[in-house]
Amino acid sequence: MAELLDQVFVFIDLETTGGSPPGDRIIEIGLKKVQDGNVIDEWQTLVNPQKSIPPFIEHYTGINNEMVQQAPLFSTVADTLKEKLHGAIFVAHNARFDYSFVKSEFRRINMAFSAKVLCTVKLSRRLYPQYIKHSMDALIERHSLSAGPRHRAMGDVDSMLAFFRHAVSEQGYEAVNTELKKILQRPSLPSYLPEDVLDELPQSHGVYRFYGENEVLLYVGKANNLYQRVMSHFSSDHTSAKEVRMSQRIRRLEWTETAGELGALLLESQQIKQLKPIHNQRLRAVNTLSTFTLDPNEQGYLTVKSVDTVNPERLDDYYGLFRTPNSAEKALQGISASNELCARMIGLDKGQGGCFQYQLGRCKGACVGEEDVTRYNLRAQIAFHTLRLKRWPYDGVIAVQERNDFTGKAEFHLIHNWVHLGTIHGKAQLQQAQEYLPGGQCSDSKAHFEMDNYKLMVKYLLSPKYRLKIIEVG
Repeated sequence: MAELLDQVFVFIDLETTGGSPPGDRIIEIGLKKVQDGNVIDEWQTLVNPQKSIPPFIEHYTGINNEMVQQAPLFSTVADTLKEKLHGAIFVAHNARFDYSFVKSEFRRINMAFSAKVLCTVKLSRRLYPQYIKHSMDALIERHSLSAGPRHRAMGDVDSMLAFFRHAVSEQGYEAVNTELKKILQRPSLPSYLPEDVLDELPQSHGVYRFYGENEVLLYVGKANNLYQRVMSHFSSDHTSAKEVRMSQRIRRLEWTETAGELGALLLESQQIKQLKPIHNQRLRAVNTLSTFTLDPNEQGYLTVKSVDTVNPERLDDYYGLFRTPNSAEKALQGISASNELCARMIGLDKGQGGCFQYQLGRCKGACVGEEDVTRYNLRAQIAFHTLRLKRWPYDGVIAVQERNDFTGKAEFHLIHNWVHLGTIHGKAQLQQAQEYLPGGQCSDSKAHFEMDNYKLMVKYLLSPKYRLKIIEVG
């Protein structure tokens, strides 16, 4: 590998309207291009963010709305910035922040951008592991650096460059070069994938697919950050031999962006069931589904009846969802043992007289009429309570809205009785949602109740944690 210190570095810093690349915008760019330790180019500009600068950002940076009102838009300076960054190592303090903002801004105007990225926080931690703090303020104080104006782009660039030069002088050329190689080492990609495939991946929600020889689908995965999740598959510290084998077989990668996490989870589940990738076992479609109902017998005792067809209209009549009859029986055995319920009533004993649990003193005698009916039924209801399925809490079909922060496009997931009917895109299609409802010309006749989707949607729709926008459409 060529000596990294001989390459071109661009030390760059941004000021922004906030901390979120999808929603916030750049308001100032400052950079210095360095080769052989010398500054060969420098450039700075304010940028009109096309949105208001919050008061705390004004106080923090000294940049106010009046200052950027006549500044160029990012689209106006994009070509200049890209030219200055071309072929250089992108250097920033907390580099993920600056690189994500630059990549997001280019993406908004449909321009591709990628670069090798060096974070001076990581560099400081590697060269000076004896210290805990590695903020820019800490570096300036610790190494007595000549700092520029803090929290302005070019001032922070000067401070960063001062630290870099100090590190080379104090630690030595070879030591710094060694650590740079470790920081800049990219994942080892499968030999059949192009070198720049990761650079094309967006940092957004979505589903990715790995293909092998002859277009055989190897794996489908969900990601909150497609770039980071796919990159993790190619890291040197694979967690299993299975993952190593899969990585070696990959010939092609493709992905689908979604507006949010729920959409990614639903799409992942759908594609695994429909496409049956070789390396996916979880979320595979099941041909049968076992559950129970509690029904009184002639004496009034609640008995367990096995059911293999779930009616979404009466979900709260069912208890538990199981992929196989065997797993359902094991669950019943556990409930019977821990709650001293009658094995005969639960369906685990088909004989006559007292059940085998009664003979062992572990049943209170419902099978021979010794336990009071009301008392037994109350104990059974308590024992099965946590397994009871959730009633659909809406009058009809709902649309769950998610919005892609990068593109601003919305997705609406149509759901009824915990069944995912389909996903439509944009408000225009939502106005015609009736076409996607059961019986409509665009409805998916394959939509049916699925255990995985039920558990997924219960988690997202009933938890206040996710705060989804829900629209009742029919």
